[in-house]
Amino acid sequence: MQSKLAILGASYLQLPLVLKAKELGIYTICFAWEDRAVCKDICDKFYPISIIENQLILEKCIEEKINGISSIAADIAVSTMSFVASKMNLSGNSIKSSTLSTNKYLMRAAFKQNGLLIPGFTKITDLKEINRVKDFKFPLIIKPVDRSGSLGITMVNYPDQLYDAIKNALGESFIQQAIVEEFIKGKEISIEVISWQGKHFILAYTDKVTSGYPHFVELEHHQPSQLVNKANKKQIDNLVFKALDSLEIKNGASHSEFIITENNEIYVTEIGARMGGDFIGSDLVKLSTGYDYLKGVIDIALGAFENPVLTNNFSSGVYFYSIESKQIKRIIQTAQDDIVKSELRDLVNLELKQSSDRAGYFIYKSNNKLLLK
Repeated sequence: MQSKLAILGASYLQLPLVLKAKELGIYTICFAWEDRAVCKDICDKFYPISIIENQLILEKCIEEKINGISSIAADIAVSTMSFVASKMNLSGNSIKSSTLSTNKYLMRAAFKQNGLLIPGFTKITDLKEINRVKDFKFPLIIKPVDRSGSLGITMVNYPDQLYDAIKNALGESFIQQAIVEEFIKGKEISIEVISWQGKHFILAYTDKVTSGYPHFVELEHHQPSQLVNKANKKQIDNLVFKALDSLEIKNGASHSEFIITENNEIYVTEIGARMGGDFIGSDLVKLSTGYDYLKGVIDIALGAFENPVLTNNFSSGVYFYSIESKQIKRIIQTAQDDIVKSELRDLVNLELKQSSDRAGYFIYKSNNKLLLK
């Protein structure tokens, strides 16, 4: 009998998952708003239901008799995914785990409780609570507790900038809560992991480049990381496992973010209970390691798993086109041999505040990191 997989979301983010499931002969059912639902005409069945409508989606999933539920690169889908999996006794993470991994304040509290090195932080639910950060060391990072894609993130250097930054973060938050944390200067890495019944397998380490102050929008990702070496790899691996266990992530993909300082201190900053966005999980992992991350995620959702085997040792990465990285346009237009996928749109937003302000990208695979000329 053909397996049925519910997929939360139908935007371009979920397209690789839908295509992979169909390639594997799996019946796909997507839930999403119709606006920008590029998967609507590709999946086998489409329900125009917001992915935060967990009870309604549960009812449809029971009616459809699904065998698994999944989503990639979307934090907003994690709670509904865990809710449905828990209620239908499907493979997934617990509801508690989904709460810890989608609320940045609760996440950091869990990290702190488990002895992980994290920046100083506090939660703000009202602009009157600004005094909570009076003893914090500037600069500070302000962000909504429950959003991703650089949405609502601002770095502030002085106290008189706090009010507007917190107001912006509260406005972007679904639950009107913001987190304020001390800024840690260092280089950023992320780690892609797949987990099965509490056992974690590290797939790839990724270097990240952002636009920097004030919004830190991601502009580049590269595998393998040049920051992970024989001296620190075991320490990083152990920190990843400890952080995942702190959030009770036991099944499926995860994307962990760390900062390595000049003094080689390693801070955990964030973990998503899903594969990395920006093509990290859907494309880069397979290009650089040979492991089919998408298939692994689908297998786990359907209650089966085989230990990953990494067969390749290539470099891969993605560069994004934006108002702050205009040179990408020329490279995309030259169609270099190393480029495996690209997209180019007209620049509309003349200020880079969040990921949606980017207007294109190219993905490469090479023997070495592809440097811009």
